Amino acid sequence: MSEKRIQPLARDAMAYVLAGGRGSRLKELTDRRAKPAVYFGGKARIIDFALSNALNSGIRRIGVATQYKAHSLIRHLQRGWDFFRPERNESFDILPASQRVSETQWYEGTADAVYQNIDIIEAHGPEYMVILAGDHIYKMDYEYMLQQHVDSGADVTIGCLEVPRMDATGFGVMHVNDKDEIIAFIEKPADPPGIPGDEENALASMGIYVFHTKFLMECLRRDATDPSSSRDFGKDIIPYIVEHGKAVAHRFASSCVRSDFEHGPYWRDVGTIDAYWQANIDLTDIVPDLDIYDKSWPIWTYAEITPPAKFVHDDENRRGSAVSSVVSGDCIISGASLNRSLLFTGVRANSYSRLENAVVLPSVKIGRHAQLSNVVIDHGVVIPEGLVVGDDPVLDAKRFRRSENGICLITQSMIDKLDL
Repeated sequence: MSEKRIQPLARDAMAYVLAGGRGSRLKELTDRRAKPAVYFGGKARIIDFALSNALNSGIRRIGVATQYKAHSLIRHLQRGWDFFRPERNESFDILPASQRVSETQWYEGTADAVYQNIDIIEAHGPEYMVILAGDHIYKMDYEYMLQQHVDSGADVTIGCLEVPRMDATGFGVMHVNDKDEIIAFIEKPADPPGIPGDEENALASMGIYVFHTKFLMECLRRDATDPSSSRDFGKDIIPYIVEHGKAVAHRFASSCVRSDFEHGPYWRDVGTIDAYWQANIDLTDIVPDLDIYDKSWPIWTYAEITPPAKFVHDDENRRGSAVSSVVSGDCIISGASLNRSLLFTGVRANSYSRLENAVVLPSVKIGRHAQLSNVVIDHGVVIPEGLVVGDDPVLDAKRFRRSENGICLITQSMIDKLDL
């Protein structure tokens, strides 16, 4: 008799990505798109990391709940994630807030964004639910978290980051015992509890939750009848389970995916202009903390068909060149110089222009003699000839969105208001 095959738990799981958030701290970058749809890394969108993690982990049923300014996000999902096949027991559902429960009710919170689609989830029949945030940059194998959830007998397993204790004041923090069972969930504490045996660090919630599907549905239906609930996982569902059930912390370090070039667990919330700029610029390092070239854990995205990048001119002061930079397809560097910069698809940098520490989103045109440093340039912006950004902080702050760390966000509407 042949030995019974034990299939991965991910095969019986559904990933549900919460992608409705605005991301207001990214300022004008999210005026036209939700935070999960913001471009990242030269080619991808932020949401591609959570979706790729699910796919690479072996999860073949995925739902994405959208709400705020969802058009560009939905268009990206339709173009880049339409390869799932129902005949292979796969599914990919885009779930906009569509007033399915009430004609006056949009998604009221993260838990409600799942509750309003219970019938769709139950029709797929997953045994486990993996609830994910769609707005973080990381690589993680959810199979390990599913295995811990089953082995521990938990009602909910919560993905957690180990962070210096006083850096955890902006997170939901898990107070755990020596078995990593959660005894209290504290939202943005002034004095975060340390980890037993490691009091200098704390466990911060990643917004990743694993449930048995039946148990989660019971929790959501109970919460929907509570008039005082804000319909949120972090504020309502999780604290209730911590008090009345069994909640267990899953440490990200035990399931993060690392290539030979990555030395530690990598997770970033790119929710501010400074954090967004830094995470993109970090990719220009000789050995970045995040390895996006790891073929064993690819970051799937919409693969545009583009011609290769091109560098032209070789005259003094007019040489197409790039040093410590990432340059995507369909870029033409025409007598311009780049240093420690990241260019998305279709950028045109014209003669005598110079970019340093620049994150340039798709289809931007850089005029001749422009001198730009420490900038994020939004999609489709046309930079006028001779524009200088990065030399005069006072002038930059008057013209553009200048961050605490001196990074200037440039949009077309800001350019249109310039008196040149």
